[in-house]
Amino acid sequence: MAEKNQNQYYPPELNGYRRNDQESLHTLEDEEAKRKKRMKWTIGIIAFVIFQVVQGLFFILVIMKFKSPKFRVGDFAVQTLNVGTQASPSFDMSFVVPIRVKNANWGPFKYDASTVSFTYGGFQVGQAIIPKSKANFKSTKKIDVDVTLSSANLPSTINANLGSELSSGVITLKSQGVLKGKITVMFMFKKTKISQMNCTMAIDTSTKAVQSLSC
Repeated sequence: MAEKNQNQYYPPELNGYRRNDQESLHTLEDEEAKRKKRMKWTIGIIAFVIFQVVQGLFFILVIMKFKSPKFRVGDFAVQTLNVGTQASPSFDMSFVVPIRVKNANWGPFKYDASTVSFTYGGFQVGQAIIPKSKANFKSTKKIDVDVTLSSANLPSTINANLGSELSSGVITLKSQGVLKGKITVMFMFKKTKISQMNCTMAIDTSTKAVQSLSC
C-alpha cells in the first residue's frame, strides 16, 4: 500500500489565489482600523468644538453679563421715637439702618461714597453716609449706619398730613439713594453700573416697630 503524501500539492494558480485573499484581508483590516481611527479623531474634534462653543456662550451670557447691584435698606428696629400730637405734629427718631449692597456679578463692585436720604412727604428729614468700599463678587456688602430723623424743618403744608398720620399711629417714610461704581471681571473687563434705592417704610408710633418695608 503506497504511503500517503503529507505535502499536499497545490497548483501555482491556487497558491496565487491564496496570497491574494490574504493580502485582501490584511488590506480590509487596515482600512477598517484607519476608519475607526478617523472616526475617533472626528468625534474628538466635534466634542472639542462643542465644548468651546458652550464655554464661550457661558462666558458671554453669564460671566460677562454685567448686572446692576441691588442697593437696599434692610429690616431694622427703631431705638428712640418721640412724636407730637395732631394739633402740633412732629417726630424725632433714631435707629441703626442696615444698608445692603448685593452684587450678583462674577467680579467685585467698587463704588464711590454716597448718601441715603430719608424723606417725609418729599422733604428730607435725615440721611445716612455710605463710605467708599466694594462688594465682592457673588456676595452682599453689609453697612450699618446710625441715623437720626427729625421733622423740625418740614414746611407747614406737610405738617397737616403729618398730623393725620400721627392720629392713625403710622408714619410713612422713604429712603432714596444712588450708588455708582465699577464692576471688574477677570481683572480686565470693566463696566460702570449705577444702583438706585427707593424704599418705603411704615413705622408704628405706638410699638416703635417697622410695620412694613418695601424696596
